[in-house]
Amino acid sequence: MGTSFSPVSTASKWLGLVAAVWIQSISGNNYTFSNYSDALKSLMHLTQVELNSLSVAKDVGKAFGLLAGLASDRFPTWAILLIGSVEGLIGYGVQWLVVSQRIQPLPYWQMCVFLCFGGNSTTWMNTAVLVTCIRNFRSNRGPVSGILKGFVGLSTAIFTNLCSALFADDPASFLLMLSIIPFVVCLAGIFFLREVPLSKSTSDAEEKEESKYFGVFNAVAVVVAVYLLAFGFMPNPNNLVSQVFAVVLLVLLALPLGIPVHAYFKGLNLDRFKPGSDIEGQRVNEPLIESQDKENEAALVEAEAEAEGEAVIVKRAPVIGEEHTILEVLRSVDFWILFVSFLCGVGTGLAVMNNMGQIGLALGYTDVSLFVSLTSIWGFFGRIVSGSVSELFIKKAATPRPLWNAASQILMAVGYILMAMAMPGSLYIGSIVVGICYGVRLAITVPTASELFGLKYYGLIYNILILNLPLGSFLFSGLLAGLLYDMEATATEGGGNTCVGGHCYRLVFIIMSGACVVGFFLDILLSIRTKNVYNKIYMSKKSKKSLGTSSSQ
Repeated sequence: MGTSFSPVSTASKWLGLVAAVWIQSISGNNYTFSNYSDALKSLMHLTQVELNSLSVAKDVGKAFGLLAGLASDRFPTWAILLIGSVEGLIGYGVQWLVVSQRIQPLPYWQMCVFLCFGGNSTTWMNTAVLVTCIRNFRSNRGPVSGILKGFVGLSTAIFTNLCSALFADDPASFLLMLSIIPFVVCLAGIFFLREVPLSKSTSDAEEKEESKYFGVFNAVAVVVAVYLLAFGFMPNPNNLVSQVFAVVLLVLLALPLGIPVHAYFKGLNLDRFKPGSDIEGQRVNEPLIESQDKENEAALVEAEAEAEGEAVIVKRAPVIGEEHTILEVLRSVDFWILFVSFLCGVGTGLAVMNNMGQIGLALGYTDVSLFVSLTSIWGFFGRIVSGSVSELFIKKAATPRPLWNAASQILMAVGYILMAMAMPGSLYIGSIVVGICYGVRLAITVPTASELFGLKYYGLIYNILILNLPLGSFLFSGLLAGLLYDMEATATEGGGNTCVGGHCYRLVFIIMSGACVVGFFLDILLSIRTKNVYNKIYMSKKSKKSLGTSSSQ
C-alpha cells in the first residue's frame, strides 16, 4: 500500500526539471571551441596539430568525469553542481584572460590544463542533471533524456547567438560568457535540483498529466530552436534588434516555470477528488524496468548444502536488463559493443565540431558561426525527437533503442561523404546532418545504458561511456584531422600552417564515414542482443496499462 506524490513533491520534481533545463542550456560550452579557436591559434602561434591538441585537452577533461560519476553515488546533487560551476569559472576564466590579452599567453602545457578544467566542469553539471532527473522520471527516460540533451545541443547556439547579438562575435567576450553564466545558473540550480523520493503508486490522471508536461517542454524547446535558427540567418541585425532578441530568448527559457506551478495546483485538485482506497484508479510504478526488482531478488538462489548444516547462498551473474555493479558492466560484451559504437558516432562528430573553424576557412567561409549554430540547433532536433520517438516505439512495438543509433550512423556516413565532395552548399547540409546524428547518439545512448545495466551505479556508467568524448577527440580530431590537415597545408605552394581547398579534409571525411559504417553494424548487433530486454519492457508496460484500465472500470 502506498500513497501518491503530494502536490509539493510533484511540483518540486518538475521545478527540478526546469532548473535542469536551464543548467543544460548553458552546459554545452565544451562544444563552442570553434568560436574562439582562431584567436588562440594566432595569439599562441600554433600549428593545426597544436590547436587540435588543445581541443583534445578540453575533451580529456571529460575523462575525469569518472570522478563526477563516483561522487554522484556519495554526495548530494548541490555539491556536484557547485564543484562543476567553480571549475568552469576557473577554466574558462583563464582562457578569457589570455584571449582578452589581460595576461600574456601561458605556456602551452598550462593552457592544456585550463582547457581540461573547462571540459571537466561540464561532466559534473551533466552528471548531476541526468542522474537526478532520470531517477525522478524513471518511467519516461527517453523523453527526459531527449529534453535535457536537446537543451545541451541548443546551448552552443544560445551562447553563439548571444555573443553575436551583444558583443559582435568578440571571442574574448564569448569566453567571459562561458565562465560567468554557467557559474551563476548552477548556483541558482543548487536550490531546486534534487532527487525526489519515489512514489509507490501513480494514478492514471497523474500519468496523463505528466505526458502533457513533457509535451509542453518539447514545444518550448522547439520554439527556442526555431527562434535561434531564425536569428542565425538574420543579416547584420542592429543593436536594438539584438537586444530585443536576447530579452525574448530569456523569456522563452523562463516559460517552463509555469509547469511546476500548474502541477502544484493540479495536484491539490487530484488529492481532493481521489478515492480513499490506495488501490482504486491507481497502478504501481516500478522504479526500474518493470519487474526488475523481483528479478534482482531472484538473483540470490539458495542451494542447500551439507556444509556444517548451513545454506550456501549462490549469486548468479545478472543478465542484461538487471542491475549491474561496475565490474559486472565492464565484463559485459553488450557494454563494449555500446561503447565502441558510441565512439564511432560521437568521436567523429566531435572532430567536425572542433575543426569547424578550419573546415569553414578551407572551403572559403570567413565566418563559421552559422555552421556552429546549425550543428547545435539540428543536434537539438536529433536529441529531442529521438528521445520521445524511441520511447513511443518501445511502448507500441518493443523496438530496441539501439536501432535508432544504427540509423543515425548510416545518415552520418552520408553526411561525411557530402562534406568530402566539397560541393557548393555541402557544408550547410553536412553541418545539419552531423548535428542531427550526433544528437541522436547522445539522446539514445543515455537511457539505453540505464535500461541495460540499471540505475544504481548509473552516474559512473554514464561517465565511463563519456570517456568516448576525449578518446574520440584524440583519435579523430587530434590525430586524424590534425595530422592530415597539416600534411595538406605543407604540401601547398609556399607551405605554412593554413590549408585552403576541398582537399584539406577530404581524406578525413572519408575515413570517418568508414568508422560510421562500423558503428552501424555494431548497433544492429546490439539491437539483436537486447531485443528480449525491450520485449520485457513492452510487455510490462502493456500489462500495467491493462491493469489500470480494468481497475478504473
